[in-house]
Amino acid sequence: MFTNGFIARVVAVAGLAATIACGAHDELSADRRDASAAPAKTAPSAKRPRIVVLGDSLTAGLGIAKEDAYPALLQQRLNEERFDYEVVNAGVSGDTSAGGLSRLDWALDGDVRILVVALGGNDALRGLPPDELKRNLAAIIERAQARGIGVVLAGMEAPPNFGRQYQREFHNVYPALARQYHVPLVPFLLAGVAGSETLNQRDGIHPTREGARILADNVWSVLKPVLEQRTHAEGKPARD
Repeated sequence: MFTNGFIARVVAVAGLAATIACGAHDELSADRRDASAAPAKTAPSAKRPRIVVLGDSLTAGLGIAKEDAYPALLQQRLNEERFDYEVVNAGVSGDTSAGGLSRLDWALDGDVRILVVALGGNDALRGLPPDELKRNLAAIIERAQARGIGVVLAGMEAPPNFGRQYQREFHNVYPALARQYHVPLVPFLLAGVAGSETLNQRDGIHPTREGARILADNVWSVLKPVLEQRTHAEGKPARD
């Protein structure tokens, strides 16, 4: 769950939750975003299979340089460990799980082998029903798996302003889906970062460059074994 420091911050800004919603003050919610809006991503490569990170402003890297966002740091890890994949940053600031589902087909364009699903922060800040979150994430996982794409699910926690029951129900969505669909789980994307004044920007929600490195660590600890397993199963060595 969120740390005490983070909870205090969220309570203080609860009245602004719908505006912040894991995005800047002028960002559009998923139901109002123009169809032309697209997440920042790396230049596509026709040769390398892709790992797509589907998320919100935490993934997009709001407030920091694109190369400091955790998907770019995952690409560095892949290169260092000689895994021949291209990371696509499919993060859109302000996105909810419904928004992620609505643009899934676009995000999965090309030779996508793994999908990292990192959505839910905006659902929590807006107090959207956990059952709705679960349905949306389940649909994303099912559609990816139907294409033979491996899925890694990144968990999120809800702030306390909607009550303990809401927090519990929200928290339980992620491990339940991981069990149901047999997908690896990052228990909490913001573990080690939430509540830290030094690892978050002034809004108390979005990580700094240093915080983004910890997000990358959190995802990499789960993603790397998946890559190793797939590499072994496919009989393909890592890049020389």
